[in-house]
Amino acid sequence: MSVKQSNDFLEVKSKKNRKRKLEEKSQDMNVDDTDGEAVAAAQLTNTVSAEEATEQEQPMETRSKARPKFPPLRGEKLLEGSNEVRKIAVPSNRYTPLKENWMKIYTPLVEHLKLQIRFNLKTRQVELKASKETSEVGALQKGADFVKAFILGFEVADALALLRLDELFLETFEVTDVKPLKGDHLSRAIGRIAGKGGKTKFTIENVTKTRVVLAGSKINILGSFQNIKIARTAICSLILGSPPSKVYGNMRAVASRTAEKF
Repeated sequence: MSVKQSNDFLEVKSKKNRKRKLEEKSQDMNVDDTDGEAVAAAQLTNTVSAEEATEQEQPMETRSKARPKFPPLRGEKLLEGSNEVRKIAVPSNRYTPLKENWMKIYTPLVEHLKLQIRFNLKTRQVELKASKETSEVGALQKGADFVKAFILGFEVADALALLRLDELFLETFEVTDVKPLKGDHLSRAIGRIAGKGGKTKFTIENVTKTRVVLAGSKINILGSFQNIKIARTAICSLILGSPPSKVYGNMRAVASRTAEKF
């Protein structure tokens, strides 16, 4: 029995020794891996720092040569080969005013913006096209806005501001967009916006520094974004039935607040 016990003891001991040796080997392997990673990281940092040092040593001229420099494109180059045409339809009620003011519209578009313009008698449309001499990229859009403003009912002098200033916009909406009115109710709403002898409309224009055109049930506003917003709020209040005195007070308060901001 004693011999058997000693043999069992020796087997257990040998197993423990083998297990310990395996653990030691695995630990050595982990240490070797971490050492290799550390060495590789150190080598990488050394190479990066060496590259940075060489870049700093290089003169500015050689570095600037590596980067390509492109000159800014002129408007003529951007418009080269573009056959874009803007067409603005002319309703029958604006046909005669367009005929009478044609030279006033033609002159700034051709002489200043260098655009080509014609009136197509068959389709009754004003057609605009960029020419070879057109240098401004947004000239075609400006010209189209100018003609559209005149056709909507604005004076030529007011519409010309669209060519001179960049922050002017046109907004069009109908009375029925605010409130679905019909018959006499619609007529009364339009009358409230206009006022006696156009007094209310002129007050809105002067306070908000905009231009308002009433064409039937359509309302056209010309001005800056903030001013259009104030004028539109005042007109919507009048359509909904607010008394003009209350609208004037609110409008003046908002206009003074925006003036203080700027």
